[in-house]
Amino acid sequence: MDPKRFTRRLIALGAAMFLCALVFVVTLFDAQIVNGDDYLAKSIRTNAKVETVKGTRGVITDRNGKVLVSNRAVYTLNFDLSLVSSDELNDALLRLIELMHAQGVEIRDILPLSQEAPYVYDTAKGGVRALVKYLVSLKWMDEKNVDEDGLPTSITGPALYLRLCSEYGVSEALPDDTARTLVGLRYALASARLNGSSVFEFASDVDVALISLIKDGSYAGVQVDTSSVRVYETDYAAHVLGYTGSIEDWDDYKDKDGYTLASIVGKSGAESAFEEYLHGSDGKRLVTFNDSGKVTGELYSVEPKPGSTVALTIDIDFQEDVEQALESTVTAMTKADGIDRGAAVAVVQVGTGDVLALASYPTYSLSTFRDEIAALTSDTMQPMWNRATQGTYAPGSTLKPLTAIAALESGATTVREKLYDSGKWVYPGYSASYTYCWKRSGHGSLNVRGAIMNSCNYYFAEMGYRMGMDTLRKYYADFGLGSPTGIEIGDAAGRLPSQNEGENLAPWAAFGQANQLYTPLQLANYIATLSGGGDRYATHLLKNVRESGTGALEYVYDAEPVQTIAMSEENLSAVLAGMHDLATDGAVSSYFKDCIVDAAAKTGTVQTGDTKNNNGAFVCFAPYDDPQIAVAIVIEKGGTGAALASTAVQVLNAYFSNAAANTTVTGENTLLG
Repeated sequence: MDPKRFTRRLIALGAAMFLCALVFVVTLFDAQIVNGDDYLAKSIRTNAKVETVKGTRGVITDRNGKVLVSNRAVYTLNFDLSLVSSDELNDALLRLIELMHAQGVEIRDILPLSQEAPYVYDTAKGGVRALVKYLVSLKWMDEKNVDEDGLPTSITGPALYLRLCSEYGVSEALPDDTARTLVGLRYALASARLNGSSVFEFASDVDVALISLIKDGSYAGVQVDTSSVRVYETDYAAHVLGYTGSIEDWDDYKDKDGYTLASIVGKSGAESAFEEYLHGSDGKRLVTFNDSGKVTGELYSVEPKPGSTVALTIDIDFQEDVEQALESTVTAMTKADGIDRGAAVAVVQVGTGDVLALASYPTYSLSTFRDEIAALTSDTMQPMWNRATQGTYAPGSTLKPLTAIAALESGATTVREKLYDSGKWVYPGYSASYTYCWKRSGHGSLNVRGAIMNSCNYYFAEMGYRMGMDTLRKYYADFGLGSPTGIEIGDAAGRLPSQNEGENLAPWAAFGQANQLYTPLQLANYIATLSGGGDRYATHLLKNVRESGTGALEYVYDAEPVQTIAMSEENLSAVLAGMHDLATDGAVSSYFKDCIVDAAAKTGTVQTGDTKNNNGAFVCFAPYDDPQIAVAIVIEKGGTGAALASTAVQVLNAYFSNAAANTTVTGENTLLG
């Protein structure tokens, strides 16, 4: 072969290879350097997805670190509207409904209509505000056309159901239960979309067997996720702890960090009051996967932030003792006379406002109440109503120590003045207006100490007459009556005594009658203020907040008194001595001989209009010479306050017998689960 010709061919081949290499290098440079970010983004969009990593809700403990509410990891099922076309939506949902029914798994329903015909409005599950918002968006109603419960007045429940069936194209041939479930799911997805989401969590805490069926059956629109559910480590303090639920109105949370439409939030009690601490923040995870769906890597992530650990002021062991004592007393009364009755106990720490126990009877179980919600809400005894904070009652004679201090401090009387109780107090200058002392023969000559011990209506009616309503109202208000106590879960304000122009009801208001109403918690806090020397604290349930995992303190409750009422030592001593005399030598001394600490008390019989079914009220504090706790008890139709004395002794004994054992506090570096 001609050497020159061979050389030319070799040069040409080399040039061609160089050009190929050059094109490859240029292409590679363009792909990786010049347009690398764009190609990477396209690759990610094609072979990756963003997953939400849910933050765990914070733990709730009692004052000694005992866990009251924790979490358990579970699988959840979501339906993503964006993954199914509108033409195929009903078929996809019906296929899903068939599977869930076959497996006996309940599908979450947020439509506030009954599950069966005639499909009337049902407020037990909430969701009324969300429904109204949805109907307004469809122009089916005006937002002003609602009743006192927030329900639409322009369209009935049955009419709404039929209209929704038409709107969603639900076949009339479907069985009633299937049609109702389909309407509920369609409504939930439409409501989610209205709030900017395409996803609805329709089942929680499902087992692996169901997940396998979902994956093997390729159910369109269904996604498996992980979450957590609340675990209640105690059967007590239900009204204090409260419960969680789904967001009802996204407008309340859309501007808050860390929330999505699927977030679980506190609905009542401490769960709601301390939502800002308990709610964790969801994380984001971007994962890549291959054609078979297998995850091949995690490109980046935003770590979820768990909620903080919230320590309450209650002592759960003491709370248990209080609830059991209250239940025992009420059930014994009901067994004796056949009368159903409610009751409440509030225990407040003197000098801090810490709520140590808060019991309401009847109560309910947080572990099972979702399955029993229909029965609980229809129960005439209202077990889900917190009587300790929301029940308002006339105080009866439990108010007399406060009237006494008002009379002494205002100058209406002195510790040395004695009045002669003839058994009937007559309004000066108006013989037609009078009140009898409970002892019709009268108590004879009494000073303020004796009047408290003997609960003398004559004495306190005279004090009320001397002071007048304005003075009474001022002192009652100073001690926190007639206004919320500050407790984070909320409480009723109660009502100070009042009168019409030209009337003078002060003589009757002074011994706890007239038209005044207070909660058991208000009564306990007034006794804590009185026995504590006049420092009135806001009642509270929050002790401290710790960072999850590290246990580092984020917040410690340390509030000053909201008010200090000036009282002379002589006046205060006389009033407290009268309460002490009642417990040691008076009408309830036979009960208090079994009390392990020296205590002071005051009974109250609250007129209800039915003399056979008066409410019973009782207040006390202990120890007498160094007050630590104040207790208030109210039992509806409980008769005389003296009948509650045994319960009060049980409460005091439970606290002071366990006080030494329950002084353990969580250390600075202790980890909480």
